[in-house]
Amino acid sequence: MGSVIRHAGIIERIDEGCVKVRILQTSACASCKVAERCGASESKEKIVDVRCDTSSCHWAVGQPVTVTTSNGSARMALVLCFGLPLLIMMVVLVVVLWMNYDEGTAALASLLVLVPYYLILWVLQDRISKGISFKIWS
Repeated sequence: MGSVIRHAGIIERIDEGCVKVRILQTSACASCKVAERCGASESKEKIVDVRCDTSSCHWAVGQPVTVTTSNGSARMALVLCFGLPLLIMMVVLVVVLWMNYDEGTAALASLLVLVPYYLILWVLQDRISKGISFKIWS
């Protein structure tokens, strides 16, 4: 089962068709004995939305659960949130510089191109969430 990412969590809220689970996302070195002195370790609490049918949703608020997703879903999320924007920024930067604009204009254009990109992601969030899904296990 190496192709599954798991996080322990606690159910925060149950809405219609959606269970909100609070997970503690930790870095690889957060469990190290000297992590508190190192400064490299970090952990963050995140709320994950897990879609479920209201008829089959038998979870309770405060219940400890395990949230899982596939490596493919995680890769898709990373590509959509970081990889593709970086590629778009680099292409815009090179094109604007190639058009003989100064570096400041090229940098500004490469940053501003992210505004419509992330707006498009926001508009398509329901469609994207079908491809990137989480599951709950007790």
